[in-house]
Amino acid sequence: MFEQIDLKKQQLDAKRPLPKYTVQSLRDKLFLEWTYNSNAIEGNTLTINETKVVLEGITVGGKTMREHLEVINHRDAISYVEDIVREKEAFSEWQIKNLHRLVLKGIDDAYAGVYRDQQVFISGAVHTPPPPIKIKEQMDALIKWYDGEAQQLHPIDRGAMLHAIFVGIHPFIDGNGRTSRLLLNLELMKSGYPPIIIRVENRLAYYNALDKAHTTEDYNDFVNLVSKEVEASLDLYLSAV
Repeated sequence: MFEQIDLKKQQLDAKRPLPKYTVQSLRDKLFLEWTYNSNAIEGNTLTINETKVVLEGITVGGKTMREHLEVINHRDAISYVEDIVREKEAFSEWQIKNLHRLVLKGIDDAYAGVYRDQQVFISGAVHTPPPPIKIKEQMDALIKWYDGEAQQLHPIDRGAMLHAIFVGIHPFIDGNGRTSRLLLNLELMKSGYPPIIIRVENRLAYYNALDKAHTTEDYNDFVNLVSKEVEASLDLYLSAV
């Protein structure tokens, strides 16, 4: 399933180390698009150019403080992901909570990095997340799965399933989607892949694939969606070098 992607990754790895300024410009491009699309999927109305100027420290008139904070927080969360990859830190529940804390910082500090104490429902989805009393148990099971069975999977499979299982648990009141996409890219980046973009225009296919995974435990559609974006990011890097 991943033969073509593996080949492209080998081609990219063979060209390392990549030119310094090429890497920096690719990083800036992907991280801007990652921030814009991840926030737009959740309803943030800033355009990609408005997102860019917010990242540069400029306030956009007519937009809410929350929308500005979502951009700045996402930037900080990406920096944290980079730190984890650079330091080769082991995956942990503490790490997940730290990521979520960054995502909700200044937006809802009472629930930043704190598991929800209320039942929630995912708008438009058939799947209903577990009640609060089950969250700790299911998060422990997620970590156990990651440390065991998941290590036998291809990194794309592992990253996609980590995202899907996490967002199915929906452990936090808010910010689960952004956190799940950060976890997906964290897993890919650990294995030397560039980050991927789940684009807002593909939101319906993304939601449908997740709902299918949650209701039938068939992850194929979601893994395929992630695989296409991995290949697109690899193609971008290969075209630049």
